[in-house]
Amino acid sequence: MALSQAPAQGGHRLALRNIHKRFGSVVALSGVNFEVDVGEVVALVGDNGAGKSTLTKIMSGAYRADEGEILFEGQPVHIASPEDAGRLGISAVYQDLALCENLDVVANLFLGRETGPRSLPPPLRPLDEYAMEARAIEVLSGLAVKLPSLRRPVSFLSGGQRQAVAVSRAVLWGSKVVLLDEPTAALGVEQTAMVLRLVRQLRDRGLAVVLISHNLSDVFRVADRIIVLRLGRRVASFRVDETNRNDVVAAITGGNELAEAGP
Repeated sequence: MALSQAPAQGGHRLALRNIHKRFGSVVALSGVNFEVDVGEVVALVGDNGAGKSTLTKIMSGAYRADEGEILFEGQPVHIASPEDAGRLGISAVYQDLALCENLDVVANLFLGRETGPRSLPPPLRPLDEYAMEARAIEVLSGLAVKLPSLRRPVSFLSGGQRQAVAVSRAVLWGSKVVLLDEPTAALGVEQTAMVLRLVRQLRDRGLAVVLISHNLSDVFRVADRIIVLRLGRRVASFRVDETNRNDVVAAITGGNELAEAGP
C-alpha cells in the first residue's frame, strides 16, 4: 500500500522539500521530498542511478542542492558542508566507514576529539585514556555492541564489528540523525544480524535513521517506512507493515505505475 501523505511536518526530525540537483546536463534529483522522524528507520531504495546517494549526500552536506528546502526539527536550515550537518547532529556512515585501521577502537571513536586537560593546547595536551575508554565502554554497552577488545587495531575486527564502531562513533558525539549507506554490504549472516540489531538500537534510543540499501530482506527486517526513488524522483512511499516485497520491487522498476508519490 503506497502512502500518499507524509506525517505532519512538526514531527519530522529531518525533512527535505522539493530538492533538485543537476550535474551538468544530468538531472540527478527532480523535486524530491523526504522525511524521517524521531525514533524511526526510513529505508531509501531504488536501482543504481535512482538518486539515493545524491540525496544522502545533500543531507550530509557533501553536496548542495540546486533548489529546495531543508528543515531540521521543523526549522529551515542551511547545510553547505559536512561541518554544518555535524553541528545539527547529522552523521553519515558510508561504506568505507572512514576508520583508521592501525588505531584501536577507542582511538577511532575519539579521533579528532581526544579528551585531555583543557589547560594545555591540543598539541601538548596528554590524552585522558582512562576517561576515553570509560566513555567508549558506556556507549558500546548502551548499544549492546560486543567487541573482543577495545585496544586492538580495528583491522582485526570483522566487517560487522567495524560497522558497529563507525555507528557508535556517531552516537558518542550526540548525533540525532544517522545516515547508513549499505551497512550490510558484503557481510555474512551473523554479522548482518549484528548490524541490524544495532539499527534497531538506534531507533529505540530515539534517533532518526536513514538506511540506504539494495537488500530488501534487510529493509523489511528493520525499517518502519520505505521511500522509493526512480530516475531522480520519489515515486512511492510505503509503511513496512502495510506492504510486501512485490509492491516495493514494482515501484523500483516502474512495474506498478499506480504507486503514488509521496508529497
